[in-house]
Amino acid sequence: MSDLPHLTAGIDAGASSVKVVLARSDRGEGATLLGSVVQRIRRRSLEEVVRSAFEAACGEASVAPSALCYVASTGDSDAVPFRTGHFYGMTAHARGACFLDPECRAVVDVGALHARAIKMDARGKVLGHRMTSQCASGSGQFVENIARYLGVTLEDVGALSVSALAPEQVSGICAVLAETDVINMVSRGIGAADILRGIHASIAERLARLLRAAGAEGVVQLTGGPAADAGLVLALREACVAGIRGRGLDLTVRSHPQGILAGAIGAALLGARRFADLIDKGRFDVLGRDALIGTNGGGLA
Repeated sequence: MSDLPHLTAGIDAGASSVKVVLARSDRGEGATLLGSVVQRIRRRSLEEVVRSAFEAACGEASVAPSALCYVASTGDSDAVPFRTGHFYGMTAHARGACFLDPECRAVVDVGALHARAIKMDARGKVLGHRMTSQCASGSGQFVENIARYLGVTLEDVGALSVSALAPEQVSGICAVLAETDVINMVSRGIGAADILRGIHASIAERLARLLRAAGAEGVVQLTGGPAADAGLVLALREACVAGIRGRGLDLTVRSHPQGILAGAIGAALLGARRFADLIDKGRFDVLGRDALIGTNGGGLA
C-alpha cells in the first residue's frame, strides 16, 4: 500500500500570507502538484485564512479533504488545527526548493519578519543554516512598508528597482535607520526606483553574509514572498559577485516562479513520505484515512 501514490496537502502559515499546495506523490518523489493557493492575511485571523486557502486549494485541485492521506503544516502550526503533522520551516523550504530546482544546494528564504540561509544536500536534507537577527531590515515586510510609503505596489517594486540608474545607499544596520534614510531621500527628490534599488542592495548584502555563514555552495534558490522580486534577485546576484570584504561568493542565484510556494510544497512532499513510513510501520490504516482530517491535529508531528 505504501508504494501507491498519495494525495497530500502542505500548508505554510506565514506571518503575512498562507500558502497551500495539494500534491500527488510517492514517498515525496516524482510528485505532481494538483493545485495551489496563496492568500494574504491582511486583517483576518490567521486560522480563518488557513481554512479559506485550504478549501480553495481543494476546490482548484478537485480533491475532497477526506481524500487526503496527510495534511502537513509548516510555519505556525497552531493555525492549522486539522493538521496531521508538522514540519520545521527550514526542512520544508529545503525540500520544496529541491523539488523546484533539483540542482540547488542552498536556499535563501525571505519571510515577512526574517530571512534565513539554508545549506542542504541533493535530497533537501538541511546541513547548515543562519538566520537574520531580530531587526526587520532584511525582511519582506520591510520592503512592503517602504513600497507603501513610496506609493508603489508590490508588483511594481522589482521592475522599478531593476530600472534604477543611480541607486542610493541605504542603512543596513536596522529598519528604523533605513526608513529614516528613505524619508530623507524622498525629501531630496530621489526617485522611487533609485531608493528601491538601494533597499534591495542593503538587503542583498545581509543575505550574502548569511549564505557565507551557512557555508552555502553552488546553486541558491530564493524562496518566500520576494522570490518573484526581480530587483532583489538581481541585487543578490551582484552581492554574491562582490562578496564579503572583496572576496566573491561562488554562488549561482536563481528564482523560480513558484518560489513563494516552496514551504508548502516541501510540507506536502514530506507529508507523503511520512505517511508512507507510518503505513509501513502499521500505524495508519489506509482504508480509514478519512479520520486523519480531524480537529485535534493528529498528534503526529
